[in-house]
Amino acid sequence: MAGASAHARYRHLRAEYRQERVLARTVLAGVAGAMTAGVFDWLTGLAAALTALLLHSFYLRVKPDPVTHWRRGAAAERRTGRRLSRLDPAYFHVLHDRALPIPAHANLDHLVVGLTGVYAIVSRRWPVLTRLRAVDERLWVGPRPMTRLLVTARDAARTVAERLSEDLGHRVEVHAVVAVHGARLPRTGFTFDGVTVQRAGRARRLVERQPAVLTTAQVTAIAAAAERILPPMIDVWGKTGTLRD
Repeated sequence: MAGASAHARYRHLRAEYRQERVLARTVLAGVAGAMTAGVFDWLTGLAAALTALLLHSFYLRVKPDPVTHWRRGAAAERRTGRRLSRLDPAYFHVLHDRALPIPAHANLDHLVVGLTGVYAIVSRRWPVLTRLRAVDERLWVGPRPMTRLLVTARDAARTVAERLSEDLGHRVEVHAVVAVHGARLPRTGFTFDGVTVQRAGRARRLVERQPAVLTTAQVTAIAAAAERILPPMIDVWGKTGTLRD
């Protein structure tokens, strides 16, 4: 299932920090209510306490912390997964959230194997007003360079290609793709340093509209190999106990 390990990690962190958050929220609401009631009346104090609770809840939803990061990551992967699920299953096989052997505990968000080739897809979400652009031979996400993400996407594609080639006994080419949620970029996307960057809403079209390079038999063989050598990340975490570390 798309985003399964990211969602599991989010739930784990949310539970881990729940007591801390409840305590902070209670103290904040109590202080706000008591101070306001002391100046005005108990009804106004109650309203102030409820307002403090709501504001604190909203802040925790939007602030950049590990819990928010994993929640947003899981949501992005699920959205991409839903779009890729519309690919014709007669010609395309889609795998989600698969463990990679290198580096340890790394995963690939989506792998598509079809008549048009093999695609290693990484899903990422940024705020709506963020802009992706290429400047001075570097790709930028807002004010920050996108170097690390491009390296991650390329390394994932290369690792999958090497493992598939080794398993099948012949060279398998894998294309690196970043599916973008939220941020602005050209409608047609762009390819930068060997990685195709495209809006998540157009990821399915990107895969479908390429020329056919594989036969149905080759697609079946490659997809079966991928199932063998790339286990679901959530299963790997369950066996190693990584989620609980």
